[in-house]
Amino acid sequence: MLYYFFEFLEKNYQIPGASLFTYISFRTAAATILSLLISTIFGKKIIKFLKYKQIGESIRNLGLSGQSKKKGTPTMGGLIIVLATLIPVLLFSKLQNIYIILLIVSLLWMGLIGFIDDYIKLFKNDKNGLRGKYKITGQLILGIVVGLTLYFHPEVTVKEHNFNKLGDQVTTIEYKTTKTTIPFVKDNVFEYSDLITWIHPDLESYTWLIFVVFVVLIISAVSNGSNLTDGLDGLAAGTSAIIILTLGVFTWVSGNIIFSDYLNIMYIPRVGEITVFIGAFVGALVGFLWYNTFPAQVFMGDTGSLTIGGIIAVIAISVRKEWLIPLICGIFLIENLSVIIQVFYFKYTRRKFGIGKRVFLMSPLHHHFQKKGYHESKIVTRFWIVGIFLAIISIITLKIR
Repeated sequence: MLYYFFEFLEKNYQIPGASLFTYISFRTAAATILSLLISTIFGKKIIKFLKYKQIGESIRNLGLSGQSKKKGTPTMGGLIIVLATLIPVLLFSKLQNIYIILLIVSLLWMGLIGFIDDYIKLFKNDKNGLRGKYKITGQLILGIVVGLTLYFHPEVTVKEHNFNKLGDQVTTIEYKTTKTTIPFVKDNVFEYSDLITWIHPDLESYTWLIFVVFVVLIISAVSNGSNLTDGLDGLAAGTSAIIILTLGVFTWVSGNIIFSDYLNIMYIPRVGEITVFIGAFVGALVGFLWYNTFPAQVFMGDTGSLTIGGIIAVIAISVRKEWLIPLICGIFLIENLSVIIQVFYFKYTRRKFGIGKRVFLMSPLHHHFQKKGYHESKIVTRFWIVGIFLAIISIITLKIR
């Protein structure tokens, strides 16, 4: 909203400083600062409200150190993240930008699913919360909406510059495509239509089906991975902030014609506006960490964890870096895999030997280290370090082909 207001002032009255709002870097910085202030200042008021309403976490006895002390800690803190992201985005971003529209829809939709889940747990006294099939249905709906929009919307394009032998730009072509980037290969380009046209070239018109299926799977996997990672004070919020910052680097260079040309990567017009959203989201996560680090004064609940994963997935797909998700979101991946391995191995050994055995002392993986006697602050910090390491490797892929 402020963007349009200052654009009007600049065009009609040439007020000094109004042109600052034309720069993505300025609006990103402003959105980050405002979201930090909202999440830290108003976050405290929200926590007090949650305490007043006795919206506290009910803890199952899993035999973990310090677990009993967490009982009664306010949850639904994801509301802080959603509000601290939404307000700066509405104020500082170009609201007609299709990527911003998709991210706002994703933020509200996943926040609603998480809120319903938390509401059922807390107010209906059902520890299972929203049934898994309904969560999956919600993720499926979002995946279909995002996939179809990215595939069919006319403003979702890539732009290529053709040069002559002297290095002079000859033509610029902007076109729609399902091309995306994959790391560690020479041309680092993958075309979704190749998954179906090898059968017959005429099947290219059905590429949207393949693309939407991938989008649904990615959103579901990352959202559930984020949800599983939310088990220790500061773990999900800190890890997610690192991931979002990394995606911010990709968004910045992919949406900037100079950087994308220099790095020889795909230039995606209009995608740079996502950087404003990322700034607000990072500010919200860091501000939330103020109250969520050990010992936590508030938990994000599914309102936060499901939303975080959904937003990460949508940003990665929009910037065409979804094939980097296993690396960027490596923490989410190992948390997911630890649960899958644990369940599979337990069922397999129970069927074969009559007694179920476990690979880990407990899953997800962070609880395994808790069972081994590590303090949760040490586990969280080390997971952050691993996340930073994975982020650096991910950024390096810009030049490693």
